Amino acid sequence: MLSPKRTKYRKAHKGRIHGLAKGGTTLNFGSFGLKAVTPGRVNAREIEAARRAITRHMKRAGRVWIRIFPDVPVSRKPAEVRMGSGKGAPEFWMCRVKPGRIMFEVDGVPANVAKEAFELGAAKLSVQTRIVARAA
Repeated sequence: MLSPKRTKYRKAHKGRIHGLAKGGTTLNFGSFGLKAVTPGRVNAREIEAARRAITRHMKRAGRVWIRIFPDVPVSRKPAEVRMGSGKGAPEFWMCRVKPGRIMFEVDGVPANVAKEAFELGAAKLSVQTRIVARAA
């Protein structure tokens, strides 16, 4: 699973996800892409599950690019622990995704295969998505 090698700070604030994506809104590598429509937090497990679903359906033909990276730590306190005594330990990594962000790109496969692969991958993600294609 994806996670940073090192970070400046061990724990992060939750924050809110406002507005539209500032960058990463156009296809840069592949012919087809999976674009976020709603804001949300996508964790490393979801990204890996979507990647596996996409590559399996394409039967490892073509190429897949992951355009998001989980760089925000999410901390949790253990079950049945009393209130207070600080913030919990980092539990997993996630990525803040804004609407308009291209999350995955594929190339080297026909349009119908890419569409089906993205539909399988989108089912693994916690944000609503749309399939986009390079303008011909």
